[in-house]
Amino acid sequence: MSNQDIRRTAAGAGVKLWQIAEALGIADCSLSRKLRRELPAEEKERIFAIIDRLAKEAG
Repeated sequence: MSNQDIRRTAAGAGVKLWQIAEALGIADCSLSRKLRRELPAEEKERIFAIIDRLAKEAG
């Protein structure tokens, strides 16, 4: 499965994929579709930053 690093980081931080999608301004099904193929490094960095921010906001 592609983008395992994103999935593991989000799960470990307690961040759901739908929350990431919302922060990106896309539907959760669109994010799931994007994650089927390995993302470019720039896009991954953006998603990791969102995960970090959402995790900090949660507690």
